[in-house]
Amino acid sequence: MQTVDVQAAKAKVLVVGGGGRCHAIVDALSRSRLVSKIYCAPGNAGISAQAECVPLKDTQIGELKQFALDNSVDLTVVGPEASLALGIVDEFGKAGLRIFGPSKAAATIESSKDFAKRLMKKYDVPTAAYVTFEDYGKAVEYVRHHSMPVVLKYDGLAAGKGVVIPDSFTEAEAVLREMLLDDMFGKGKVVIEDFLTGPEFSLMCFVDGEKVYPMALSQDHKRAYEGDKGPNTGGMGAYSPLPFISDEDMEYSMEKIMKPVAAGLVKEGCPFKGVLYGGLMKTPDGIKVIEFNCRFGDPETEVVLPRLESDIYEIFSSIVDGTPMPEIRWSDKATMGFVMASKGYPGHYDKGFGIRGLDALENNPDVRIYHMGTAFADRTVVTSGGRVLMVVGSGKDLQEAHDKALKAVGQIDCDNLFYRRDIGWRVL
Repeated sequence: MQTVDVQAAKAKVLVVGGGGRCHAIVDALSRSRLVSKIYCAPGNAGISAQAECVPLKDTQIGELKQFALDNSVDLTVVGPEASLALGIVDEFGKAGLRIFGPSKAAATIESSKDFAKRLMKKYDVPTAAYVTFEDYGKAVEYVRHHSMPVVLKYDGLAAGKGVVIPDSFTEAEAVLREMLLDDMFGKGKVVIEDFLTGPEFSLMCFVDGEKVYPMALSQDHKRAYEGDKGPNTGGMGAYSPLPFISDEDMEYSMEKIMKPVAAGLVKEGCPFKGVLYGGLMKTPDGIKVIEFNCRFGDPETEVVLPRLESDIYEIFSSIVDGTPMPEIRWSDKATMGFVMASKGYPGHYDKGFGIRGLDALENNPDVRIYHMGTAFADRTVVTSGGRVLMVVGSGKDLQEAHDKALKAVGQIDCDNLFYRRDIGWRVL
């Protein structure tokens, strides 16, 4: 694959995906002095202000490859895990196209929980004790004799809904039935883990083989309702930085978790290039891994990338081409984001509700609005997903970021949205 001089003619970039994470990536690329044109497939109503939206799904690998070839795209950046698990990076590579993201083999660290656990065990990376089952009866018997709560994880991709922490044996039995007998997410295995306690945090790193470069830390809020109640979601808000993580915690996370896993993937013959996301927990027994993802987190990306002061196109290019990494600089400002979701999410919800008040916030330098699930109907922005908008405030500290974001949320008017007001409650 040919490398491209990033200082040469300005680049055309294709971002694959359409949610808030991809809007944050498009937004960061729009600040690059090296980028002249951004495409996004499929994009959304908000992304269309910064990129040309292309009506292709993130899983249409062949069509996306042809689009990149036909439009002389210099670099493709992949947002969602589904595209990576399907092997988009391998396919683009065969066509000589530059693409940022891990190979299908390396993406297995997210697409198979069992693979990730075996890798951690082999390379002595701290994580919860676990057992993997394909047989429903054996899984039920194991849980019957295990103290509650336990953590049940579907082995494959499940759009953020494949992890359940049941409160009782009866509930655990029902979840195992759905996962192993009813094939709720498809035919697969279930990983049963010991339950850990402590604050969770997200450590995303730019990775090129054994070279690992940390991003600013963040924490998201998974539960739908205030006080961390209700069902798990894809995330109802996030903030950065994290006052409860010390420099020593950060060093441990890099030296004992992120770097050994990157080195382990190289040894296993599937070197990782892209963003490796570590979902970590600060337990009473030290920091342990909850999960790994093979891409930018969502909604964490929406609070992390606004703090990036370096040119993201240069960072992407360095990893794709294997060239020296430029200095990665982060702002001292804090960011906090509130997700505005459709009523009923993460269960059934209706679409097509008009959203008003967005224009008035466009020129506010301390607020960014990332569209997660929006579309146009008669030139009006309407809801088209479960999570609809993420409103991110920035300030000198988390309290100021919180106040600016919530004030902006209050200026957005829609008849079918709800949000949590307590994002960051643990640290404020």
